[in-house]
Amino acid sequence: MRNSPEYDLSHATWQKSTYSGASGGDCLEVAEGHPTLVPVRDSKNLGPVIAFGASAWVVFVGHVGADG
Repeated sequence: MRNSPEYDLSHATWQKSTYSGASGGDCLEVAEGHPTLVPVRDSKNLGPVIAFGASAWVVFVGHVGADG
């Protein structure tokens, strides 16, 4: 993903998953405030970001929830 002005994540507010434990293990964070884009990153490695379209995110979360 290119860091274009409409997707500039340098000042994003990241929300950690409510399923994350207190030990700092396998945690995902999602950036808020992007209605058509869902940026996701690893809370331990703040570098790479995967960006889902909003509808793709709904499908992804549905599949993950069905397996776990």
